[in-house]
Amino acid sequence: MIRSIRHLGRDERGMSFVFVGVGFMAFLAATALAIDVGMYMVARSQAQNAADAGALAGAVALVFDSFTDRTPSGPVVQSALAASRANEVIHQTASVEPADVTFPNDPAGQPNRVQVTVHRTTARGNPLATFVGRFFGAPTANMTATAIGEASPANAATCIKPFAIPDKWLELGTAPWDPEDTFDRYDKKGNLLPTPDVYRNMTNGEYTGYNPNPEGPDYGAEIMIKAGNPHQAINPSHYFPIALPPNTGASWYSENIPECWSGTMRIDDLIDVEPGNMTGPTLDGIGMLIDKDPSAYWNTAMRRVESTRSPSPRIIVIPVFDPLVYEDSRQHGRQDIKVTNLVGFFIDHVTGNSIYGRLVPATGLIRGDSSPYGSSFLKAIRLVQ
Repeated sequence: MIRSIRHLGRDERGMSFVFVGVGFMAFLAATALAIDVGMYMVARSQAQNAADAGALAGAVALVFDSFTDRTPSGPVVQSALAASRANEVIHQTASVEPADVTFPNDPAGQPNRVQVTVHRTTARGNPLATFVGRFFGAPTANMTATAIGEASPANAATCIKPFAIPDKWLELGTAPWDPEDTFDRYDKKGNLLPTPDVYRNMTNGEYTGYNPNPEGPDYGAEIMIKAGNPHQAINPSHYFPIALPPNTGASWYSENIPECWSGTMRIDDLIDVEPGNMTGPTLDGIGMLIDKDPSAYWNTAMRRVESTRSPSPRIIVIPVFDPLVYEDSRQHGRQDIKVTNLVGFFIDHVTGNSIYGRLVPATGLIRGDSSPYGSSFLKAIRLVQ
């Protein structure tokens, strides 16, 4: 009996089952890690995509639909909800409600951000189901993701059209400023007038130019532009053809109106005036743009462009030039065009040689430091979180 007990104590048969059991537990743990954690990481990426899409869509709606309507039924919130819900998280639509779309300010205190949070959680009734975790008391997992989109003031743009208009100035001779005024600084002998008109750019404080404030008179303002005369003082309705690098000439000029110029222009750039009469090529190109979206129109009540295309190709970007620099150069026989702003311009219609349109927001780019250019009509749509 004693001998049998001693033999049993030294018997190593069956120890492999112990190692198999321990190994099996390790295998299960590794499987849980590979399956559930992997699934969780995929869900995390998909949830972030949904939040990103919603934040970007909301920022786009801030620019093109309404900067001020931030109600649950407004275009900004509804655009954010639609874009977020269009992105599934592990084969199921994430939960995102109007209260999940908020509007924090940027670091400068400007209300130009849209924050979207998407949920797949127990509290929303749509948690993620685990595969192996349920055997360890974790049948579900929660997932949330947040993104912030921003419509930041832009200081550059591509697809610029090859004509420029003067910026708005402070009219002192026949105040207040109106489209019939001229920028008067000098008399016929080149002497400074006793009360010359004043222009201040965005970096000079107290900007006198076109104001993109959605509640202001310049937002959606109807303006008429026609070819300017370099031998006369500039008028708010004058445009001048410009030479977009790297080429010049009527053919290159005409090509860049219905199509996109591939270069980038930024505020403070100096550009050359295209010599010659470009009225015909300008009107032909504008006509082609109208034909690309003939049903687009300006909704006066909503103060926005209505179109089946987003954005309408009839919303173009044109440079606004510094009237002070231009008038000073004209006194010396030159035509210096210095870009002082970039504006969106909705082409409404053409009558004779005159082009009628509206000043509207448009998308742009940020090159370098854009902080001095907060009054730009162009907005850069970007994710900041």
